[in-house]
Amino acid sequence: MRMQEVIEKVVNGVGVVTSRSGDKVNGLSVAWMSQVAINPPLVMVAIGKGKYTCDMIQESKVFAVNILSSRQVELAKLFGLQSGRKIDKFSKVEYETKKTRCPILKDCVAYLDCRLYSTAEAGDHVLFIGEVVDAQVKSKEQPLIYNSKEYF
Repeated sequence: MRMQEVIEKVVNGVGVVTSRSGDKVNGLSVAWMSQVAINPPLVMVAIGKGKYTCDMIQESKVFAVNILSSRQVELAKLFGLQSGRKIDKFSKVEYETKKTRCPILKDCVAYLDCRLYSTAEAGDHVLFIGEVVDAQVKSKEQPLIYNSKEYF
């Protein structure tokens, strides 16, 4: 379909959306994320229905967006190609927590820590709109740009 060819020309960064539910944490790579409002500060992430992180956000009502650097392709693959239901993606990845207690990757370019503001169904995805409660730029590195053939 031509639409997909056109959409692939839109430049998107790659982030890892993380969440927590009880003692469990998980995350997955995403390229569909965007600012949607300034006041209040809102961001949107699109997560596939049935993904473990989708379930966790719906339960906990919190998530974080971790922006990856151009040198973190392998990290994008770790979080994009395997299910958190089958492996512990954080077993070899250092993280900390901030206001929402969602994992913030220690080695990310920047992060947005969010409380769920609203959701919307969008075909095979759920759009999670989060109010940013904490944010920080941690590095001046260039962000990782999405390539549909590599990450997920």
